[in-house]
Order: sequence, then C-alpha cells, then structure tokens
Amino acid sequence: MRPKEPPAPEYGYAYVNPPRSGNEINGMGVPEKIPPRKIAPDDFTIEDYDYKDLFDFFFMTMSWPVFKEFVLGMFESRKARGRVAGRRTEVDDPVSMATHVKQKAEEIGFDTVGITEARDELLLYEGDRPYPYKYAICLGTEQDRKTMEQVPQPEAGLEVVRTYRRSSSCSNRLAAYIRSLGWPAEAFAVGRDILMMPSAIQAGLGQLGKHGSLINRELGSNFRLTLVLTDLPMATDAPVDIGVEDVCATCRACTRYCPPDAIYDDKKMVRGVEKWYVDFDRCAWYFSMTTGCSICVEVCPWSKPGRGPKLSEIVLARREKN
Repeated sequence: MRPKEPPAPEYGYAYVNPPRSGNEINGMGVPEKIPPRKIAPDDFTIEDYDYKDLFDFFFMTMSWPVFKEFVLGMFESRKARGRVAGRRTEVDDPVSMATHVKQKAEEIGFDTVGITEARDELLLYEGDRPYPYKYAICLGTEQDRKTMEQVPQPEAGLEVVRTYRRSSSCSNRLAAYIRSLGWPAEAFAVGRDILMMPSAIQAGLGQLGKHGSLINRELGSNFRLTLVLTDLPMATDAPVDIGVEDVCATCRACTRYCPPDAIYDDKKMVRGVEKWYVDFDRCAWYFSMTTGCSICVEVCPWSKPGRGPKLSEIVLARREKN
C-alpha cells in the first residue's frame, strides 16, 4: 500500500529552548547496557520531562473523537487491579494452565497471546520499582486493516486509540478472570509506564522490525500490545525466528515512505545492543502532527493480510538452502 496523501514534515510550532535530543535520552550510540529512560511521564502534570511540551501539543491538537477514546481508554486503568478471590485454584499442570489462559484470552477478544517470565530488565524504565509478579502474559489486538490503510489520515488515528481502548478493556477482563482463580494479576495498557515489546519478543509474539515495531507472523505490525502480569503458574513460550531479519535487511518500504526520513537502513548501537532504531528527533514531531502517523507499520509487507505466513515460509526455506 501507499500512504494516503501524507502531509509534508513542515511544522507550525517550535521550541524557544529546544529539549535535549530524544536519541540521547534513548541511549543511541551508548555502548554500555543501561536501562531505558522515559521520554515523558505517565502523569502529564509533571513538569521536569524534556518532551512534556510536545506531548501536551499532541493531546491538545488531536480531534475530539480521538481525545475522547484516548481518555476513556486511560480511564479503563482503574480496573487494572482488584480483589483476589479467597479460594485459590491450585495448578498441578502449568502447561495445561497456559493453554487455558490463552484460550480465555482469545475468547475475550485477543488475536495473539504469548507467555514469558516477568523480568525487571524487560519491563522497567530507569528508576522504576519492580513489580511483584512472576509471569507476563503478552497480548496483541489487531487493528481494522481497511481503516489503517488510510494512514496518516484522522480516521486511522482514531482506529489506533479505539484499538488501545478495546485492548485495555480486554486486558482488565483477563486480569479479573485470573484474580477469580485466586491468583494476583494486574493489567497494563495505554497510559501505564511499562515496557511491553521486550517481553512480547521473549514470549514469541514476533521480532523487532526495521520500523521499530514488533512484527508478528500473522498480523504483521497491524496490532497493539497490552500486558497482564500475574503469579499464576504457567508454562512459558520461547522467542521465534520468522525471518524478519532477512526481509528487513533488504526491504526499504518503511524507509521509502517515512515522510521525515526517521528510519535507518542499518542498525544502530542503542544501550549496548546493535538493533533497528527509529530516529526519535525526526519521528516524534511528525507523529504528534498526524495523530500517531503509523505509515511505517502499514506499508510493511508483513502487515498485508495473509502475506506474513507465506513470506516467513519462503524466507526460512531460502535460508536453509544457503
């Protein structure tokens, strides 16, 4: 697909005193392994974050339908925690319990599910307190493809926040179900300061793409992540190799269609790891001007419905021959 009439990266706003580089905050070029830092806080009333003004601009200029969905989605977080049932369902078979939880998640409305250990280095920003849970259930909710083909138009931005709201509600329902079994569980969705993608990769939901988003074998990047942390004993999944590295090394769809040229054709050193990285200083401004943009994840060949499994099969077969 091609993006629908994307606006040029010409901005009608500027800083009197520009903040420090977002790439610097993210640790681009840093050879040591250090925790990621927050660009902006969960609580937008805090004043001492470099990009608070940009986030304020993002919220104050979005359309009313988008703002309403965003706020309602954040309001869902009040249901993220709750009372744990007094009678506990004992778990003798973690494999069967993992299967049961995945089936329940799909019944609630999720399109992809994976389970991994809840590890601080995968979940926490610098300075955050550890969460008292043992497992992370990683959950993906697909966006309506026909609507997302309109990126970066307002209707696509509205679909993004609608998906976040729907996934937040579903995450709360799954956490509540686990609590009904007598095990603590907490849901994390939009508006909660927690890292999601590292755990999702460990849980086998996909691989990191050149555009900086997760690529799933079936859904491509046309989905949104949420998490449920819990102590419920479950068998864990493993990372997968679906051939993303092979495709991203030669594909230039996202780099070609990114209006602010924020996507690199080669990997960068970021906090001690060489990885695909999107230039924050170029992306963030355009992102805020277009209600979330999303051009890169929708032009990605993996995101075309039905194409991912075939693409993965071809790439992995070719790798074996070589």
